[in-house]
Amino acid sequence: MIQASIFPGRYIQGAGALSRLGKEAARFGKKVFAVCDPFVIESIIPTYQADIKKEIEIVFEKFNGECSDKEINRIIDLVKKAGSQVVVAVGGGKTIDTAKAVAHALSLPVIVTPTIASTDAPCSALSVIYTDEGVVDRYLFLPTNPNCVLVDTTIIANAPVRFLVSGMGDALSTWLEAKSCQTKYANNFAGEKGSMTAYALAKLCYDTLLEFGVAAKISNEANVVTPALESVIEANTLLSGLGFESGGIASCHAVHNGLTVLEPTHKYFHGEKVSIGVVTSVFLTNKPADMIDEVYDFCESVGLPTTLAQVGLINPTDEDLMKVATRACAEGETIYNELVPITPESVFAAIKAADAYGRSRLEGLC
Repeated sequence: MIQASIFPGRYIQGAGALSRLGKEAARFGKKVFAVCDPFVIESIIPTYQADIKKEIEIVFEKFNGECSDKEINRIIDLVKKAGSQVVVAVGGGKTIDTAKAVAHALSLPVIVTPTIASTDAPCSALSVIYTDEGVVDRYLFLPTNPNCVLVDTTIIANAPVRFLVSGMGDALSTWLEAKSCQTKYANNFAGEKGSMTAYALAKLCYDTLLEFGVAAKISNEANVVTPALESVIEANTLLSGLGFESGGIASCHAVHNGLTVLEPTHKYFHGEKVSIGVVTSVFLTNKPADMIDEVYDFCESVGLPTTLAQVGLINPTDEDLMKVATRACAEGETIYNELVPITPESVFAAIKAADAYGRSRLEGLC
């Protein structure tokens, strides 16, 4: 049996790491094009700009908000005109996925600098492409992982707490999905079976969240970098990235994709919708009661959604939820990596059960 694991070329994390961008980029080329969230250009780059420009020539371009074909092609044209040799992403998940797609199209190296710890996008060889309206369109599988990932924990400590919590929702799915793939001998994103290393990292991700999640949230609320926050940032970014990509994904992310067909969910973050995928998954796969409660206890302790209303679906109709379930069961979806029989009806039932249990706990009924 062939096993494969895939990793970014270099991972650097710590307070002030963004100041090393020029040094790291110079290893690949002197002319650099940075795709940035608007807030980054206005409020973060000025602090680090002098250090960055000591090593490279750099162009900063504002990201327009959606990782769509239209935005990717717009950035491709700008990179070509600038004659850049390296593409950099500074921002959140969709900014990162856009930059990775651009670098791939132009066969250029890419450096990722996340400003929030909200997804595992920074380390992966994958871009999630959306329509201009915000609906998941497809996965773009890339031939290599980012050449370098720079994680400045000072920046993340000063970002809104909701981003960190959302990242914990995404990371919480990592081990649950990787374990399903391991047991079923399902392929990972390298097209092979996962390695012992991948599954161990996925489990470490889960354990780190349960141990340090609440303390990390408190640290983020206080805008300070603590060991707990460093641990959860690493779990959200590196452990989750390695765990999902080299271990594989299953129902949690498929349900997330299903939720995107309903417009009210579009204003909620990826990890918040994955959290609904997680609680759905534990019912779909008939997990033991103590594990179900462990998952709900954690989500409630850090403020992750456990009910549909918490991702914008107030009294959704059964017809709407069946649309979610049907999209989650689309041909080729990762939900079929689960060990149980999968139908839209079974997913619909799990979504309803997960929501009902979440509501009953919040109302103090169980």
